[in-house]
Amino acid sequence: MANEEKLALIRHSMSHVMAEAVLEMFPTAQIAIGPAIENGFYYDFELPRQLVNEDLDEITERMKKIIKSDKEFKRIEVTRAEAREKFKDQKYKLELLDAIPEGETVTLYNQGGFTDLCRGPHVKSTRELNPDAFKLLSIAGAYWRGKESNPMLTRIYATAWTNPKDLRLYLDHLADIDRRDHRKLGKELDLFSLHEEAGPGLVYWHPRGARIRQTIEQFWREEHYKNGYEMVYTPHVGKSWLWETSGHLGFYKEGMYPPMEMDNADYYVKPMNCPFHIMIYKNSLKSYRDLPCRWAELGTVYRYEKAGALHGLMRVRGFTQDDAHLFCTPEQMDDEIIEVLRFSLHMLHSFGFNDIHAYISTRPEKSVGDPALWDSATESLKKAVEKEGLAYDIDEGGGAFYGPKIDLKIKDAIGREWQLSTVQFDFNLPERFKMTFVDKDGVEKRPLMIHRALLGSIERFFGVLLENYAGAFPPWLAPEQVCIVPVGEMANEYAKKLEERLKSEGFRAYSDLSNDRMNAKIRKAQQMKVPYQLIIGEKEMAAGSVSVRYRGGKQVNGVPLEDFIKELHETVNSKAQV
Repeated sequence: MANEEKLALIRHSMSHVMAEAVLEMFPTAQIAIGPAIENGFYYDFELPRQLVNEDLDEITERMKKIIKSDKEFKRIEVTRAEAREKFKDQKYKLELLDAIPEGETVTLYNQGGFTDLCRGPHVKSTRELNPDAFKLLSIAGAYWRGKESNPMLTRIYATAWTNPKDLRLYLDHLADIDRRDHRKLGKELDLFSLHEEAGPGLVYWHPRGARIRQTIEQFWREEHYKNGYEMVYTPHVGKSWLWETSGHLGFYKEGMYPPMEMDNADYYVKPMNCPFHIMIYKNSLKSYRDLPCRWAELGTVYRYEKAGALHGLMRVRGFTQDDAHLFCTPEQMDDEIIEVLRFSLHMLHSFGFNDIHAYISTRPEKSVGDPALWDSATESLKKAVEKEGLAYDIDEGGGAFYGPKIDLKIKDAIGREWQLSTVQFDFNLPERFKMTFVDKDGVEKRPLMIHRALLGSIERFFGVLLENYAGAFPPWLAPEQVCIVPVGEMANEYAKKLEERLKSEGFRAYSDLSNDRMNAKIRKAQQMKVPYQLIIGEKEMAAGSVSVRYRGGKQVNGVPLEDFIKELHETVNSKAQV
């Protein structure tokens, strides 16, 4: 048996053991579902009281006793009537029983004093479960069957492995994830905040976070200009006819904020930028000589996400889309896709992401547009990916109804995969908005439209970057690149002059002139993950040098100031880490 299959059996069996332990503690509890999931399992309960973390210790001890008692997992086939009698006091099990299709075998699994409605399979006996290779991780709330209108249940998350070593490795991995949590780092490093009372899912950028964001956006704009793009700015609201024409009100209304009535018309805050870019395109008649048009915008959009789905910067209601739209002729398609993919990879590499995998999504059963155009566009995507030598998978039928796409997913410093860049054909909007260009033969034709995001959104990308670097941004992105630490008050004036010099060179530098001792100043700069601390005392002042302490702890004394400035320029320009 493959290891993953074995782990799935262990975890599913452990969920039954956990349910038995919880029922021992709370005999009147209602039990719901307990599946194996990636890296673990969970079980949902309706309990007579809220659980606290201390309860997990008691549940764990009860589970260990059950495991050691060597209970056999027995598969039992029953009639629906027998199952209904068995679970007459378990309302969630009765609902699950009713959902089993007629004619399908109803099975129960029993381990001694506990029986569950379950398809299985399971391990043969609890002796195959290691009492030292599992851990209950957390308590959460979960709506029955994921619907907000249903009761809120108590969910216990856990993990289980074949041996204690694998458990320790996984718990170390979880600790690393927790250490990198962008929500914690955002608070510790004073980068951003969210205020539920002022509006959930809306991000407040603090000065230090805003510096990083500004650096990202400045680089983004500069690279777009270098790569043949023009910048546009569009409104935040538009009349309802715009969203009716685009189809958003028909297909996406539940994800939009409600309308505002003004001047006898309904206005909506924009969930996307594309209809506005189309309006700019349609402002004048285009010739084939005007194409391709490459228009980019850091456009702030608003989408109504359910409260339970909001998660720090990763899932918000207001965010700035790293957006661009390309309008081209069919003859220009291959070159445009090759170029936009190359540009996407360049941007990801610049931020330190080099482990990249592509996913090409093809035409679904229900789609719009000429099938031949779908085929040529999909082939264009494949050619571009192969030209760049990227590993890729085909998601057959996984494209949106309006066109095929490439998604680029990166792996971060601890191996987690994130989707960032997207290149998406759209055969729908040009038709809906009656977009045209005059071709060489004098005939008006539809341009091809390509949606393209490099970073996804600034908020989510910032969260990914923050977790990837665990807050220790490379010097070119760091909110402060240099902290100057005078050894005593006699060095304060020299520190100010040094700060002015570094700022004149374009660096983000500051002097710590507080009354704290030198070691406390260094420790504070380390806690804020400043890449360089320059320590200056009498020797450095006399020699025109600095003692450089790097973020990692290394220190080099007596470095000539000009040498340090040269090193810093090289590090920032190369976007290297320290």
